[in-house]
Amino acid sequence: MTRYAPTARTTATRSPARVGYDREAVHRVLDEALVCHVGFVVDGEPVVLPQLHARVGDQLYLHGSTGARALRQAREAGLQVCVTVTLLDGLVLARSAFHHSVNFRSVVAYGLAVAVDDDEEKSRALAVLVDAVVPGRSTASRPPSRKELAATTVLRLDLEEVSLKVRSGPPIDDREDMELPYWAGVLPLLTSRGIPVPDPAALVPVEVPEHVTAWGRPGR
Repeated sequence: MTRYAPTARTTATRSPARVGYDREAVHRVLDEALVCHVGFVVDGEPVVLPQLHARVGDQLYLHGSTGARALRQAREAGLQVCVTVTLLDGLVLARSAFHHSVNFRSVVAYGLAVAVDDDEEKSRALAVLVDAVVPGRSTASRPPSRKELAATTVLRLDLEEVSLKVRSGPPIDDREDMELPYWAGVLPLLTSRGIPVPDPAALVPVEVPEHVTAWGRPGR
């Protein structure tokens, strides 16, 4: 088992027993999550944006339009970011309102996100980003054109300053509340696929491919 080294920013100040640095556990959460939130500062103002992401080894890829302020800054000198991912596993219903909670797994990563300039790495990263949403999709769709590649900025964040926080299990009520006549327990939450809806503007009939009908998230 390999671990990320704790830093001042990733050391817990509250509920330290829930915080860990196991590399494989961090990777599982990042791979299962569909959306991350990226925080940064541009022109002195804090910004947090939801984005798709994809992990390759100890590197996290993000992407966006070349015209975005933050991405222009990233191309010049890199962009200090805080990337967060949260998976909700259940609603924790306690006997007291105070002890209600959620079961979750979350990852926080800090670091300098840099623009990917190499065309081959950029193309590979975009393919991985597509496959992170639906595995196998990058080979079942048209790859980006040169114009589309030029209009897209890909950022790479080395996963070095990272922590994982987990809450699992039943509610933790005070002893004096255990005999109160209120239901307590956990309501599990799951992500599942629905029935694929074909594009009504399609000009050519195409059977729904297996990578769509068999979609599922790693770990679920």
